[in-house]
Amino acid sequence: MKKLFFLPLILLSLSIFAQDNYKIGDQVMPFKLKNVDNTQFLVSPANPWKGYIIVFTCNHCPFSILYEDRLIALDKKYRPLGFPVVAINSNDASVYPDDSFENMVIRSKEKGFNFPYLHDETQEFAKKFGATRTPHVFVLNNAPDGKLILEYIGAIDDNAKEPENVTVRYVESAVNALLEGKEVVEKVTKAIGCSIKWKE
Repeated sequence: MKKLFFLPLILLSLSIFAQDNYKIGDQVMPFKLKNVDNTQFLVSPANPWKGYIIVFTCNHCPFSILYEDRLIALDKKYRPLGFPVVAINSNDASVYPDDSFENMVIRSKEKGFNFPYLHDETQEFAKKFGATRTPHVFVLNNAPDGKLILEYIGAIDDNAKEPENVTVRYVESAVNALLEGKEVVEKVTKAIGCSIKWKE
C-alpha cells in the first residue's frame, strides 16, 4: 500500500524535474557569468540589445571547433544589428582539461573571438537552458514588454563538416525573422555535436 502511495509522488517529481528547463516562448531570466576577460558578463533585457544568440560550446569538441569561424562571422554580422553572440562553456574540466577556464582564455585569444566566452563552472545554466550538445544554440528576443523570450533552440545550420555546402542557416533565419518583427518559422532543430560533459 505504501508503494502505491509513493509512486504518484515519485512520478510527479520526475515530471517536474524534466520540465524545469526553458522551452520555446519562455521568459529567460537575467544571468551573469565570468567572461574570459575576468569580468562578469550580464545577459539581461535591460541591456541595449534586441536579443542574444546564446551558444553552448567548448574548446575540445571537434564540432565546436568546426563552428568557431562561423560563430565569429555570426557575431560580426548580427552584433551591429542588435543580436550579439554569447558563447558559454559548461563542460567539466576535470574530464576534459582543454575546457578549463585558463584554456578558454587561451583559445579565445588564439581564434580572436569577437564575442564573450563565458564559464558556466557550476553547469547551472546549461541545465536551465536544457543544453545537451556543443554547439547548442538558444536565440533570445528582447520583447517589447521588457522580457527576454526564448525563440529558437537547436543547430546553427544544416552542415557542420562542410560550411561551403550549408543549405539552411537556422540561426540566421530565426534572427532575420525577429529583426523583421515576424514569428520564427522553424523554432526547434536537432543540435549536432559532442555531449556536454556533466559533473558526477
